[in-house]
Amino acid sequence: MGKPTGKPFELPDIARALIEGTRVRYTDPRMRLFADLGIDTVRARDTRFASDIRFSGNGTLRERPFRLSGSLLSPNEVIAGGRNKFRMHAEAARTVLDVAGDLPGATRIEGAPLDFQARGYNLANLFDFIGVAVPDTRAYRLRSVLTKRDGEWRFTRMHGRFGDSDLAGRLTVAMPNNRLKLDADLATNTLDIVDAGPFIGYNPERLDAGKVVQLEGGTPRVLPDAPLRVDAISRFDADVKWTVKRVRAETLPAISNIDLTLALDHSLLKLSPLSLDMERGHLSSDVSINARRRPVFTTYDIRLSPTPLGRVLKGFGVEESGTTGTMKARVQLEGQGDSVRKSLASSNGRIAVILPQGSLWARNVQLSELDVGTFIWKLWKSELKEPVQINCGLIAFTVRDGIAAADPIIIDTRKNVILGRGGFSFKNEAMDIRVRADGKKFSLFSGQSPVGIGGYFAAPKLDVISPQLLARGGIGLGLGVAASPLAGILAFVDIGDAKAAACGPVLSGATVAAQRTAGGKPRDDVGAGTTAKSETGQRSAQAQKRQRKKFLGIF
Repeated sequence: MGKPTGKPFELPDIARALIEGTRVRYTDPRMRLFADLGIDTVRARDTRFASDIRFSGNGTLRERPFRLSGSLLSPNEVIAGGRNKFRMHAEAARTVLDVAGDLPGATRIEGAPLDFQARGYNLANLFDFIGVAVPDTRAYRLRSVLTKRDGEWRFTRMHGRFGDSDLAGRLTVAMPNNRLKLDADLATNTLDIVDAGPFIGYNPERLDAGKVVQLEGGTPRVLPDAPLRVDAISRFDADVKWTVKRVRAETLPAISNIDLTLALDHSLLKLSPLSLDMERGHLSSDVSINARRRPVFTTYDIRLSPTPLGRVLKGFGVEESGTTGTMKARVQLEGQGDSVRKSLASSNGRIAVILPQGSLWARNVQLSELDVGTFIWKLWKSELKEPVQINCGLIAFTVRDGIAAADPIIIDTRKNVILGRGGFSFKNEAMDIRVRADGKKFSLFSGQSPVGIGGYFAAPKLDVISPQLLARGGIGLGLGVAASPLAGILAFVDIGDAKAAACGPVLSGATVAAQRTAGGKPRDDVGAGTTAKSETGQRSAQAQKRQRKKFLGIF
């Protein structure tokens, strides 16, 4: 071989460096994430970067655009084998994200606990980016620790607010079997009733403006009408548990201890159980929304355990002190449609409320007894001093294609048997119910013309003294009701021992004349026109004359 003529290559020392025009593209096909980032000019001197490395750009997440910027704050530590201080800011669809923390390498985020902050106009906008449909909310602000580990994005130690409510807990987003899965365990100390509205389909913007009621063709409507996002819930599954200690609502009965378990499996959404405490009572329910069917099919089964009437009706003139009566209820409906309003408008099923024995102390006591003549006289003399003594009550409706018909309405009190007819419609939210009292003892207004409950859910109207009542002059008339399968209704509500204790007479017949005692004997605690003995009837007839003279003398 010949003698070498060249010199060994020596890399020259770089005292200064300038890197510019660099771009980085990142793609995650499973999350459908794409980012195109430009690196700001990088300057270096000797063996160190002169400053942090900054980047900015844009991208899409599930076809939704976003903008981002950020920086690697300690590139020299990364070169020396240390950790990289990282921060990023992103904005999209009225949503702002900030992420900061220490990365184990320049581009490694696996296992790194990052500080994650999010704020925006509507929490649904944030979840839209990962393909998860959640109810709309008011403005929110959340903070958590974000960690990517084993293919999961884990949000832990989460805390923050939405609207006037707080939220805490954990959330995990994963892709088992290449299908998005959401797993969450959430807790709220205080849930404002306005913030709860969107979860059942109310528009948050209308709630912010204080407009729950809306007019449609001049008719007030109050049932929630936000449609279920059928296509969105078909793309992911979920297991969510949410507890709420108390609900802030000034005009509603006190609600606390909400316990919600939500399961979504390939478009079948179940809220079961969904339970809460209400005014020393307990409400439990199971709701199933089947979006595998078209149209969407929903079933409701809602059960209210014995709950004090004094607390439930305190906003309607009922005094808690002195009221011992309770109520127990059940609602079982099923209907079609992609909103609460539509499903109820087409629903079939039954609604039933049982009132076992107890007292009801109201400021307008005799009005509660629907004995209008006595009420006016007592009110004039300021002698409203007695509570209503309820023996038993049954308020039931059969619902067919969204129309609820009374089946039956019977309330037995010490003075009257209150009977009702009519019903209401989930289709247009109209009400048309007529109620009147069949007196056990004579009263000028016993057997009165019906008191009308009309109008709409959002704007009810009460016609206490109808023209028919005044024209008739208080002459008693019987009021019959359609025969109903009372035993079936009691089993439906699971009334327990109420029938044996006090409900036997009222549930044995529709009117006073048809009633019997629990032992099957004719009742002897009623006046003329009932099962009383003939001599009692004669005494009552004389009492009628005396009362009629008294009435004419007063008015």
